[in-house]
Amino acid sequence: MQVDLNLVKKYNVPGPRYTSYPPATEFSEQFSVRNLLAQIRANNQTERDLSLYFHVPFCQSLCWYCGCTTVITTQQSQSARYLTYLKKELALMAPLLNPRRKVVQLHFGGGTPTFLTPIEIRALGKMIHSQFAFARDAEAGVEIDPRHLTRDHLSALREIGFNRASIGVQDNNPTVQKAIHRIQPYALTKRVVNWIRAAGFSSLNIDLIYGLPYQTPASFETTLDEVLRLKPDRLAVFNYAHVPWIKPAQKILEGGALPSPEIKLELLKLTIEKLTSEGYLYIGMDHFARADDELAVAQRQKSLQRNFQGYSTRGGVDIYAFGMSSISQADGFYWQNLKELPR
Repeated sequence: MQVDLNLVKKYNVPGPRYTSYPPATEFSEQFSVRNLLAQIRANNQTERDLSLYFHVPFCQSLCWYCGCTTVITTQQSQSARYLTYLKKELALMAPLLNPRRKVVQLHFGGGTPTFLTPIEIRALGKMIHSQFAFARDAEAGVEIDPRHLTRDHLSALREIGFNRASIGVQDNNPTVQKAIHRIQPYALTKRVVNWIRAAGFSSLNIDLIYGLPYQTPASFETTLDEVLRLKPDRLAVFNYAHVPWIKPAQKILEGGALPSPEIKLELLKLTIEKLTSEGYLYIGMDHFARADDELAVAQRQKSLQRNFQGYSTRGGVDIYAFGMSSISQADGFYWQNLKELPR
């Protein structure tokens, strides 16, 4: 991998998230509810398959690098209140959609979806399945924080059809973990991976981030080696986006510990070389997959897709998203829910 360092220095400036296009910064409030309803009615004529996303924003503590829309709380009552809003949203949206349209993908993201209790997870699953028809081979993926997970959570997720799991690791180095306010020992991650395998999930993804405070090529290589021993099916290795004017907590990470652009490039090169040497294919941007994984097969067959949920093997689907800040994508138009909970 060869890169012109002069270009790296020149373009080392913040910009909209590269993971989706168009970025949310280009959305317009001139797109009214009336416009939306008209577009949904028109979209229904296609009878394309559906991909559903549910945003669960709650986290018990704030990771200082985080750029997601979250609600920091330890009050479990918040999730029960949130489920009432999701139920209302489902009741409003589901009748607008053609019942012949099958759900081929379901995703719970956050935040921390497992902030919900196992009982609440089962209740949400029941709500969703009562409103939509699912394809027999539907993919259902959930984001998991190993620090807030029980085996009963996994049982509840499997009961409502989840077959894919993605766990956040970011970095295993204790110094880095302390700096980003996310303590997660490798032993805990390993235990949760074993739980996920034992529960019968068919696919496991692990998330890492490069560009965090105190990361070095040597320390990040250790993290990569440890993660590889867990044999995930996929890895997502994201570039840390430092936007303290949007996420004020990120100011805590300033003070000389953030890697330079040159070091970040070294970390990316190291990641690509290490993972590809271990049999993973570089899917693109931030994703890697084992050669027999569906993403890798789709890449070889030139049928790989990308949407607001990332890389996908399911093309020609419309995304209908629920919950605060969630973004829907259907038939060439996009809309985003409000970013705050009602008071």
